[in-house]
Amino acid sequence: MSRILIINPNCSESCSAGIAEAVAPFRLPGGPDLRVVTLKEGPPAIYSWRDWHAVVDPMCRLVAREPADVYIVACASDPGIEAVRATTTSPVLGIFRSAVATAVARAERFGVIGIVDASKARHRAALRAMGLEDRLAGEVALNVSMDALLDPVAARAALIAAAKDLAAMGAETIILGCTGMAHHQRAVRDAAGLPVIEPSRAAVGLAVGLLLADGPA
Repeated sequence: MSRILIINPNCSESCSAGIAEAVAPFRLPGGPDLRVVTLKEGPPAIYSWRDWHAVVDPMCRLVAREPADVYIVACASDPGIEAVRATTTSPVLGIFRSAVATAVARAERFGVIGIVDASKARHRAALRAMGLEDRLAGEVALNVSMDALLDPVAARAALIAAAKDLAAMGAETIILGCTGMAHHQRAVRDAAGLPVIEPSRAAVGLAVGLLLADGPA
């Protein structure tokens, strides 16, 4: 059985549980084994470039000791994917890049809801690397903690308001720019009237597609 290892690079077990719940629909009979692991050395959330850089070496060491057919870095800042790719011959996907690929496959312009303003620079760097910066309609940051996002209702009104602002900016689809937003996806979609992409689900969908495209073992 193929194995997809989903790495939560922060140390929040609640966040890892949310990721596991978000990707549960991909746990199909005969499908790949999906495993979510928490990087114990990680910070509570990836808020800054310092947090981003701090998780790179521990993730590389984790990948070196944990074999998988596809690795997914489950943080919407895509920390360290270049270094992790140099550690393994298996595909390594960042959930933000996966969400962007999904967004541009279905619409011309997309918007991003970030957790903090500091995320914007990391998202722009990823978009420049993909050559897609001009497809971004805008990004709105909530400036809340991971704990607030994981609460079922605490950040929902702010998420909905951000989505409506992005629609007004010309976004035709919206990317949730943090793994802690998965349980808000449907409410945001219904309120904004636009497709809403949850990045962990986008990455797992892409990973399963890569495995199927490679053909039978």
